[in-house]
Amino acid sequence: MKRALFEGLVYDTSDQLLTVTWVGSEPSYVLDDGGFLRHIPAEEVDRQVWDVLTAGISGHEDILSEQAAKMLGQEDIFSIAVIRQQLENPSGQFEQLCSTGLPQDLRVYLGMAGFKIVVDFHGEVVEIKQPAITSPEEEE
Repeated sequence: MKRALFEGLVYDTSDQLLTVTWVGSEPSYVLDDGGFLRHIPAEEVDRQVWDVLTAGISGHEDILSEQAAKMLGQEDIFSIAVIRQQLENPSGQFEQLCSTGLPQDLRVYLGMAGFKIVVDFHGEVVEIKQPAITSPEEEE
């Protein structure tokens, strides 16, 4: 069964939190468009967010896998190879997450930290607010 990965973190452009409902066996984010409830397939929104979040990995799998293994205290070549293989397959990771979902505690933490996804009524992600990333205006 698929899950909405970012439930509790997706808002519309009017800053209203989108709820999740099921249309058949597929989860959907529900956007209230002036009283008309639009059902946006969760996988479409989640995939857009996942692609943005994993874009910085491509081309850096070597160093990321070595550093991840070091952080885990598993610096042997087999652990590094397994981590690298996982980093090289973000689509597979996405499919796995869709079936298990993000843990509720992680979603709550992300929300408290300021992580927020903004979508328009077509289901297009218009903004991803990541608390660790500052905008150019904030840096000045």
